[in-house]
Amino acid sequence: MLEIRSFSKSFDSRPVFSDFSLSAEQGSFTVLLGPSGCGKSTLFDLLMGILPRDSGRISLGGREMPDLRGAAAYMSQKDLLLPWKTLRENALLPVAVKRTPAAEDHRRAEDLFSLLGLSGREDYFPGQVSGGMAQRCALARTILFDTPVALLDEPLSALDAITRRTLRGLLLLLQSRFGKTILMVTHDVEEALLLADTILLLSPPPMRILEVLRPEGTKDSREESPSFAGMKRCILKLLQEGSR
Repeated sequence: MLEIRSFSKSFDSRPVFSDFSLSAEQGSFTVLLGPSGCGKSTLFDLLMGILPRDSGRISLGGREMPDLRGAAAYMSQKDLLLPWKTLRENALLPVAVKRTPAAEDHRRAEDLFSLLGLSGREDYFPGQVSGGMAQRCALARTILFDTPVALLDEPLSALDAITRRTLRGLLLLLQSRFGKTILMVTHDVEEALLLADTILLLSPPPMRILEVLRPEGTKDSREESPSFAGMKRCILKLLQEGSR
């Protein structure tokens, strides 16, 4: 579905990564797990065309593309909601930039708000709701982009532990219900283990893939698995060894 080949990027002659490649199957959930500052977010900036890459190619569904603008939705750790617009208006922004939202678009937004536990808050402004609710609205907006790919840049890191736990399950809806191919970056080992089909362990810069892991068991039962703690220790050891 998505292939990134031989990406390279440097700042002031300091390489962030060189000849970096990865691929993700259609409908998969791939987590890039590495230390803060290793280049994960820079990779997303290159994929979205926010920054120019020094070299490398992107193909989506077998078709080469300059970047993923228009083909990928982006969700960051900050909700990036417009404070002067209601939650409903923020969620419908992907539609509104193309055309005036129709009755069907409003109905779909209402269905999403119900699914995400936001019913009754459609006309609230971002400053009137909690951080978790604002991030749920950002998730609704991500879904309404109607793109095959979703890029998630540590979307839960700014939230408290209880809210993170709830939203982890909601993020899985992007894959299970809406069929998106997901790339997510994080430095949280447990988060990676609970969400990923495939985990790419990353080194400090210049970023490279240390190991490709595929967690065992279904996602709704992994946390209770006897092997969960062992997998976490293994990943932490690999990350520590890769930083030497």
